[in-house]
Amino acid sequence: MEFRQLRYFLAVAEHLHFSSAARSLGIAQPPLSQQILKLEGEIGTRLFVRHSRHVELTEAGRLFRERARRIVEEAELALAEAQNAGRGETGRLSLGFAGSTVFHPLVAAALQRFRSAWPGVSIGCEESNSSVLLERVGEARVDAAFVRLPLDCRVLATQPLVEEDVLAVLPPRHRFARRRSLDLADLAGDPLILFPRPIGPDLHDSIISACHEAGFHPVISMESPQISSAVNMAAAGFGVTLIPSSMRQIQAKGVTYHALRGGTLHTTIALVYRPQDRAPAVQNFIGIVRDIARHPQQI
Repeated sequence: MEFRQLRYFLAVAEHLHFSSAARSLGIAQPPLSQQILKLEGEIGTRLFVRHSRHVELTEAGRLFRERARRIVEEAELALAEAQNAGRGETGRLSLGFAGSTVFHPLVAAALQRFRSAWPGVSIGCEESNSSVLLERVGEARVDAAFVRLPLDCRVLATQPLVEEDVLAVLPPRHRFARRRSLDLADLAGDPLILFPRPIGPDLHDSIISACHEAGFHPVISMESPQISSAVNMAAAGFGVTLIPSSMRQIQAKGVTYHALRGGTLHTTIALVYRPQDRAPAVQNFIGIVRDIARHPQQI
């Protein structure tokens, strides 16, 4: 039994006329009649009683019509669902976020645009540090993740989204609180709050190297579990810290934010993903991030 035979049978059962059914199907009447005869032969009983001007269903035909209709409807639904999934219109997308990346408006814009374009795709989110997220993407436990560069992404592909300046955060009543900008060397005498190196080895090393180039060896007074928590530690008076500029929206009592002169410290938010992953939902999301990176002014 062929799927088209079910469609042909249902057309005849609806019109109760071979010529009308053939026209609705866009085929000639003889092939239609032949397929119905073939179907009846395979089933082993007549489905229609033929009259000169019309046909009518036999009892077997009426029973078969109900089953055939369900089969065709389920097949059409399966076809539509498969096509939607193939276009990335349904399914699931799992995303990771390094804690500090969620503060940037372009990250939120990428999620909002994807949700608007593909509302049928469910999004799962998890937050961790960049190093852990690299492992999870590489192990296919997460489809893609927003991390901070510099970072050794090894075999993973990267799509940079936005580059940010690094700001200095001073604790309450700091001697330089009234200055709009600072040289990194101005912080030489202050204890530094920094995230642990395993969280982001390359970014950690770039900060230490920048301090060395500014003429001092930083004294790390406290390690913050995440970049974002360093601001609250500064507010508590443990020292100064350095953060990406988008994180200045964190409201911590008494701290002040200052640009660093010389532009020596930057960090980039990037999406990392497996280059061999051809899942439509993943490719659609990468496309959105790529477009926003090219035209951030449109957000």
